[in-house]
Amino acid sequence: MATFLYKLGRFAFRRRRFVALIWVALLAVAGVGAATASPPANDNFSIPGTEAQKAFDLLEQRSPGGNPQGATARVVFHAPDGEKMTDKANKAAVEKTVRELKSGSDEVAQVLDPYKTGAVSKKGDTAYILTSYKVSAMELHDKTRDALKEAGQEARDSGLTVEIGGDALEQMPETGATEVIGIAISAVVLLITFGSLVAAGLPLLTAIIGVGIGISSITALATTLGLSSTTSTLAMMIGLAVGIDYALFIVSRYRAELAEGQEREEAAGRAVGTAGSAVVFAGLTVVIALAGLAVVNIPVLSKMGFAAAGTVVIAVLIAISLIPALLGFAGNKVVSRKVRKAAKAAKAAEQGAEGQAGQAQGEEKHNAGTRWARFVLRRPVVVLLVGVLGLGAAALPAASLELGLPDDGSQPTDTTKRKAYDLISDGFGPGMNGPLVVMVDAKGSDDPKGAAEQVRKTIHDVDGVAAVSKPQFIDKDGDTATLTVISKYKPSSVDTEDVVHHIRDKAASLKAGTGAEVLVTGQTAMNIDISQKLNDALLPYLGLVVGLAFLLLMVVFRSLLVPLKAALGFLLSVVAALGAVVAVFQWGWGGSLFNVEEPGPIMSMMPIFMIGVVFGLAMDYEVFLVTRMREAYVHGERPGQAVVTGFRHGARVVTAAAIIMISVFAGFIGSSESMVKMIGFGLAIAVFFDAFIVRMAIVPAVLALLGKSAWWLPRWLDKALPNVDVEGEGLRKQLGPDSEAGRDERDARDARDPDADLTRV
Repeated sequence: MATFLYKLGRFAFRRRRFVALIWVALLAVAGVGAATASPPANDNFSIPGTEAQKAFDLLEQRSPGGNPQGATARVVFHAPDGEKMTDKANKAAVEKTVRELKSGSDEVAQVLDPYKTGAVSKKGDTAYILTSYKVSAMELHDKTRDALKEAGQEARDSGLTVEIGGDALEQMPETGATEVIGIAISAVVLLITFGSLVAAGLPLLTAIIGVGIGISSITALATTLGLSSTTSTLAMMIGLAVGIDYALFIVSRYRAELAEGQEREEAAGRAVGTAGSAVVFAGLTVVIALAGLAVVNIPVLSKMGFAAAGTVVIAVLIAISLIPALLGFAGNKVVSRKVRKAAKAAKAAEQGAEGQAGQAQGEEKHNAGTRWARFVLRRPVVVLLVGVLGLGAAALPAASLELGLPDDGSQPTDTTKRKAYDLISDGFGPGMNGPLVVMVDAKGSDDPKGAAEQVRKTIHDVDGVAAVSKPQFIDKDGDTATLTVISKYKPSSVDTEDVVHHIRDKAASLKAGTGAEVLVTGQTAMNIDISQKLNDALLPYLGLVVGLAFLLLMVVFRSLLVPLKAALGFLLSVVAALGAVVAVFQWGWGGSLFNVEEPGPIMSMMPIFMIGVVFGLAMDYEVFLVTRMREAYVHGERPGQAVVTGFRHGARVVTAAAIIMISVFAGFIGSSESMVKMIGFGLAIAVFFDAFIVRMAIVPAVLALLGKSAWWLPRWLDKALPNVDVEGEGLRKQLGPDSEAGRDERDARDARDPDADLTRV
């Protein structure tokens, strides 16, 4: 591995114009594809194998003209104090709005007049028009949305309050200025870390190119593959973070090789051969974690995982090919001005340069990473206990985790969707915001109408049910009916979930008594089934991801205990991060800081998606930091000294990488999409816990306590495992300064470039 990447790094450096041209061409092709592509599809939560999905499929089969997953909208009217919606003038304004909606677009499937459907509150002060569309929300034309927004303007002018709810108003999520701030913070951190504008700019440039290719490809394939708008947002979030980090490690190692006296091309080859190997395996762990989301068998989650994994693959390929090519263009400016001055002084006085190098090396041994590592080695038990207990305390709120999917009730209070939600709750009860749809398949019944009526009576007596509509037969044969069931509770509550389960519990006895099959569906029931399926898949997914990554890390580190320690540390950090998410988004602690208007259940996909992403990112730091320790140990250093060496070379870079990743993820907290906001916060806090507490404190403490046994591997297993040489040990033997291969390499370089000595820093 290291030898192949070494050759790739040198090739990219030497043929930099060709390599750069390839990546620019890929970016252009992806950009053209995105510019000519159709808008992305809607976020349809299809969940094969569940009752809600079975009912949806049956509805489409029995009533082909309908679209149960088409967009819907509610135009809600509220009369001023002392007036009612049944007053003549107010009724006329509403009926005119009904006519406007019907004629506003060809995409409208149905507009229900509230005075004919009974959609007027008991007090008479609130009414709503229910509008359904032939296509999904993301497929609606702007003209249709504009007609919806303008509907009821005359009613507003007459003094009525008019608000619009439903998914028909959904558009591409906005991230806001905080995303730009996150990138700006990354730039500052890179500049401080490298002390060079060029070196700081390279990771940002390559990350943006990688994300540009990834997001453009997702946009171009969105309609073909059914990718949602959220998919591209999450891919951008992860692609930016890993793209900057991977480039950071390559550039940092390149500068270290230059400092040791290597020529630029040789330094690029060695940087890609060593740090590049770590990048490849770190990226592979992220890809495994993201692609593993497919085991949940929820298509939208699988697509998000594959899309994000593809962006990570692009980031890895850019790091090991485009970065060395750009380093060739950068020249000596990749190092700071201070280092360049020292290099000039070295050429003038070789002896003095050796003294300065020795002095610099001595100073490097006592940097912050070295001092921290020595502190941990002196007090490993104390550091271990403080780290574990601190994360354990942060994890406590996770015991109260409640899962659900957000509805309009979680929107900011100043939005029209939230205002419409509140008006419906006040006028009709909270359950009206998420009605359940009960499907009665009476093909096996001798009396379909009688069976449907019996189902209605049974459901009406279920505890927690506020109202049940009369059966509506939807097919020509008259044996398939739907009933609308209104819960007494808000859609995202545990109580509504209990109502759904109670109705489903009655299904067996109803089928035995009437011969009709009863299925509960609707968006609320769909959300409940999603949560249940995600809960059931959590442990198998965790076992698959952790197991595969354990095997991969065992190959990388040639150890049993180091991968085990890495997996346990990850579990601790991810549970602590989930605890923080619960505290902020479910309990509302500090919610105002993150624009959390209404605390509520945690999004169903959050835990499993967070586990997948955080595990991959956590392994990044494990690979980058522990690889240098393993490298030092393999070259003969004592276990404790190897830990110090690993921190001396890697702590500053890992710290910078973690701050960059945190700032990028935190930038998405400003998103208008609640899912993106929650995931941005969760990933940012998880990286903080994992990088600074687990990898920087718990890992060296555990390694200090384990000593040599940390690197133990049974001899038979050592022979069975492939040798991937991530540390580049084989490469060093092949290209050592006194080796024949090293001399041949220098002779070949000199033959290609007689002035190669002028390129040395």
